Amino acid sequence: MTSLTRPDLDLSISRVIAAPRAAVWEAWTDPASFEQWWVPAPARCRVVDLDLTPGGSFLTQISEDGGEFGPHLTGCFLAVDRLERTVFTNSLVAGWRPAEEPFMTAVITLADHPDGTAYEARVMHRSESDRAAHERMGFYDGWGTVTGQLAALVERP
Repeated sequence: MTSLTRPDLDLSISRVIAAPRAAVWEAWTDPASFEQWWVPAPARCRVVDLDLTPGGSFLTQISEDGGEFGPHLTGCFLAVDRLERTVFTNSLVAGWRPAEEPFMTAVITLADHPDGTAYEARVMHRSESDRAAHERMGFYDGWGTVTGQLAALVERP
């Protein structure tokens, strides 16, 4: 099932990662690997919960300055299609419970490409103002940076 792209509500990042799809999937699904790329360096990420099942918890924390960790993402997986797609949202938390401050739903897709893996992160928002706010917050720099960090992790010789 594919949802339609809405340029007025969606932001996306895509690139070809010079690594097999299985390596990219592993970096997305292994908490120790995920922590290495999920937030822009030099900030650090801690995975609290990565329950890759529909309704499963997706909870990360961030340390901006190398000190204490604080909240980063509290969400829920909606779909997990091995080696192909993950869909998560911060509109719900574990067990499909409504979140206090819904903001976005992300669809991460992986596909074979002659040079490795075609990777796309599409982030959908409920309103044009939420989309604009996310863009002003630095969506392209932030998501672009972490996609580059993901590529650097899995493209290692």
